Amino acid sequence: MKLSLTKVVNGCRLGKIKNLGKTGDHTMDIPGCLLYTKTGSAPHLTHHTLRSIHGVPAMAQLTLSSLAEYHEVLTEYKEGVGKFIGMPESLLYCSLHDPVSPCPAGYVTNKSVSVWGVGGRVEMTASKFMAIQQALQPDWFQCLSDGEASCAEASSIKRARKSVDRSLLFLDHCLRLQEESEVLQKSTIIGVIEGGDVMEERLRSARETAKRPVGGFLLDGFQGNPATLDARLNLLSAVTAELPEDKPRLICGVSQPDEVLECIERGVDLFESFFPYQVTERGGALTFSFDYHPNPEQTLLQQNGTQEEKQYVDQSKKMKTASDNQEVTSFEINLKEKKYQEDFDPLVRGCSCYCCKNHTRAYIHHLLVTNELLAGVLLMIHNFEHYFGFFHSVREALKNDRLPQLKELIRRQASGAWHTGLTSR
Repeated sequence: MKLSLTKVVNGCRLGKIKNLGKTGDHTMDIPGCLLYTKTGSAPHLTHHTLRSIHGVPAMAQLTLSSLAEYHEVLTEYKEGVGKFIGMPESLLYCSLHDPVSPCPAGYVTNKSVSVWGVGGRVEMTASKFMAIQQALQPDWFQCLSDGEASCAEASSIKRARKSVDRSLLFLDHCLRLQEESEVLQKSTIIGVIEGGDVMEERLRSARETAKRPVGGFLLDGFQGNPATLDARLNLLSAVTAELPEDKPRLICGVSQPDEVLECIERGVDLFESFFPYQVTERGGALTFSFDYHPNPEQTLLQQNGTQEEKQYVDQSKKMKTASDNQEVTSFEINLKEKKYQEDFDPLVRGCSCYCCKNHTRAYIHHLLVTNELLAGVLLMIHNFEHYFGFFHSVREALKNDRLPQLKELIRRQASGAWHTGLTSR
């Protein structure tokens, strides 16, 4: 695996990760995202349908919490999870937890970390964890870590230090076991940066993890409430400054467009794509614009205050009062609302995805009442394609030195009644 940077602008990294996969013939663009899956399948979609979506990421994200209960079957199968789930050609990254399903706290010890699947808690020692990875045979996998000391809540120095110490011990143990495993020689361990909201411990975690032979870094615990946004972003900047430039940086729990841009400016390369799934599950469609090219007529209308801009503000106000945890965002429309019953516009004007070309808002509104299964498929197609298009636009903006314009466009869409920043999972 080789990370090749073509451009670095104010901390933002543009480039490719080359020689990926067991055959070494895959590449992945950065900044970019992973394909979010549920037990190895894109939510609501078949593999055939997924292939029809433009811009699908090269690497799919699997979660250990959803697969740990089946490791005995996969061990007996012996050919890895990729072939087992019908994605033999895909790059696979295995994370510990599902970003959509927070895990209960209090189940990490010096010897084990717990993950939660359909059948409940699965306790994971380093030996058991590596045995499961040997059965899964992913291209990348997140190492065991103590991720309970996050920036979401104030951490004591003692608790932050313990999270770093445990994570480094897990990493050393897993690296030793990888050396002994012939099957995992071509898999890449992603080291995890922990330390809660304590700067000293975060920096120690970054420095010590960077000394180990890991293939990349996972920045854990940087999602949190809006009140701590500035502190978390400063912490993120300090951490990425300690990491080597020739290895990719992933971040977990961050997926909204405004969050993504803030993190890209601080040197993060790869993100999870669970946000489109969350929007789909609540009957929403992504409608935010990422066309940052200036249009004189449109600019004049925006200066005078367009109806669309006012709708964003009004919608945001409703969202703030309707949801304390900000489940609904100003990047989407809720198609369950009655006003879309007779709205025959496409979900997004100018969008070329199958859903927008063939169906209207009124049709999706009707399906949400009469056929939720089909509605989920159509919304997932649109939301994934829209989201992947956003990352393509980010890369183009970096290439053309237009990222500030794109960030301002996204900031306007996120503003009005709610902040721009990192939100909790």
